Amino acid sequence: MNRSRIGPIQINRYTVLDSTNEEAKRLALAGESGPLWIMAARQTSGRGRRGRRWRSPAGNLYATGLYHWDGPLAASAQLGFAAALAAAQALDAWLVKAPAITIKWPNDVLVGPAKIAGILLESGAAPGAGHWLAIGIGINIAAAPQGLPYPATALRTYLDTGTATPSPQAVLERVIAVFEDWRMRLQRDGFAPLRTAWLARAHGLGKPLQTSAGQNGVFTDLSSGGALVLRQPGGQSIEISAGEVFFAGEEKPDAAGH
Repeated sequence: MNRSRIGPIQINRYTVLDSTNEEAKRLALAGESGPLWIMAARQTSGRGRRGRRWRSPAGNLYATGLYHWDGPLAASAQLGFAAALAAAQALDAWLVKAPAITIKWPNDVLVGPAKIAGILLESGAAPGAGHWLAIGIGINIAAAPQGLPYPATALRTYLDTGTATPSPQAVLERVIAVFEDWRMRLQRDGFAPLRTAWLARAHGLGKPLQTSAGQNGVFTDLSSGGALVLRQPGGQSIEISAGEVFFAGEEKPDAAGH
């Protein structure tokens, strides 16, 4: 393992790990409270949301931030929105010729219709008090995994011929800088500014969708707590706080994988 820093934040770099989120959990249960970031050149058992396998080809970013959380655990999900927004804003620096970078609720980052990054937020009781948070971020830099049930893309696709592909370390450093800025703003100003910035990049706002629980409606807003606001066919609105959403013509409700 090698260590580096970006400002006060330490980054532990590994050649191979089973999962950066698992390493964060191990460190947390051993008493590490962070803030600390873990990255691996390769994962043997990477995973995404709902326990899905996260395929880990070489040259992409696999990283997890370890943080301590003292507030209500339900509110910690707001850091997932901060992480997705940080990934999108960090990618702006390289994807100047790409289609719009948007965020699909709750925290998949898309370029046009294709996924380029995902976030996995996990938590548990910390030794002593409070909770540990593992904020996993995977970004397709060099290549997009193949054989997925939905379109995927990579940063390299949008670079000019002869332009060097940024290293995972360079991308992570930019992500951390933006994430820390949003984390500080969240502590200082609450969720409202983050919500506004997230909505400005929301994928599918105003479009019909189906949830993984089988509900149908139109995505109209993000609640003050981060829930997706769904206007159902009868006109009433409900809030979706967990699960996944599927827009017409995109991935299938039974999609699995990366």
